[in-house]
This record gives sequence, structure tokens and C-alpha cells, in this order.
Amino acid sequence: MAAMLKLACVLLACAVLVAPYAAEGAITCGTVVSKMTPCISYLTGGALPPSCCAGFKSLVAAAKTTPDRQAACNCLKSAAGGIPGINFGNAAALPGKCGVILPYKFSPSTDCTKVQ
Repeated sequence: MAAMLKLACVLLACAVLVAPYAAEGAITCGTVVSKMTPCISYLTGGALPPSCCAGFKSLVAAAKTTPDRQAACNCLKSAAGGIPGINFGNAAALPGKCGVILPYKFSPSTDCTKVQ
């Protein structure tokens, strides 16, 4: 019984060590927020800085898989909820202003599970 417990502990430790590498390349909310932070002034009614489009284009390019795009969508929705005075019209216009094709309209009602 003690041998089984030791084996279980070793397998658990291996799983913990390997998990970050299995998820390598996945979009994190930290990545989404850092790339979109330059857009906050535009999203709250200010001018569109070039750094916003650069970050937005970089984020779209990094989200290569459906799970990445869904994760980015969920992160954007979550982050948008914490920005007082966000103008969702500006958010919806951002892809066109930055010359990016986004296959869904960003709004608080976007169902991120349907994002492909």
C-alpha cells in the first residue's frame, strides 16, 4: 500500500511539472490584458493610439486555435467588465479601425463558446 501511495505521489508530481509545457502556446488572460492595455483610452472615448492596433493585431495573430480564440474572448469580456465607462461601440469598431478581421462582434453578450 505504501508503494502505491509513493507511486501516486510521483505521478502527481510529474503531472504538475509537465502541465505547463502541455499548455504552452495557450493564450492567457495576462497576455490578453497586456496586449489590449494600450486600447483603454480609445475604449473609454479617447483617440485610437497606434500602440492599440499593434497590440490588437498581435493578439489576433497569437490566437491561432479555437480554444485560444475562445479564451481570448472570455478574457476580453472579463476585463471589459472592470473598465468603467467602456464604450462598446468603440470596442465593436476596433477591428475595422485596426484593419483586422475578427470573426465575431465583440460585445458583453458575445457567447465565447461559439467563437471559432
